[in-house]
Amino acid sequence: MEFTDHLTDKHRAFIAAQPMFFVATAAAEGRINLSPKGYDAFRIFSERQVAWLDLAGSGNETHAHLSVDGRITIMFNAFDRSALILRIYGRGRAVLPQDGEWDLLAAHFTLLPGTRQIFLIDVDSVQTSCGWGAPVMVLERERETLKKAHRSLAPDAWLAKAQGRTRSIDGLPTRTTDRYIAGDDA
Repeated sequence: MEFTDHLTDKHRAFIAAQPMFFVATAAAEGRINLSPKGYDAFRIFSERQVAWLDLAGSGNETHAHLSVDGRITIMFNAFDRSALILRIYGRGRAVLPQDGEWDLLAAHFTLLPGTRQIFLIDVDSVQTSCGWGAPVMVLERERETLKKAHRSLAPDAWLAKAQGRTRSIDGLPTRTTDRYIAGDDA
């Protein structure tokens, strides 16, 4: 197990090769949220700052937790023959399309149908460990279901649904987007 206070070139290469990652957040009370993330949605801005493009889904737990606590762990896991786990520990916040930073951050991503926000994370530390207990698996393909679901809704219906998620499952408040984003791949 190794710790650093920043991302190295080796870490960057490992992250770039992974088709998915996991995000964990928690508030002082209530449930711990752990979510898998896919698509080409993760960016490294510097050795001490990362971000990912978030699509609307079944809830908005990460946003709620970061708003009240800020702590976040992001995990990348190699499922190929070269076992490795990389965790990024940090503090994060949501940037929504109506926020002043949106255009600058969004320019780093291919916007996808259903884009809700970008999570910006300041890196506190990075940990790598062996990952020998994880299975070896092969990626077959990305699921298109979430993007298709967002494309199938009219912009007004999508926005109403997204704006309806103003609380986490534990009752914590969230800010909601003020616009529908069709996405660059629509």
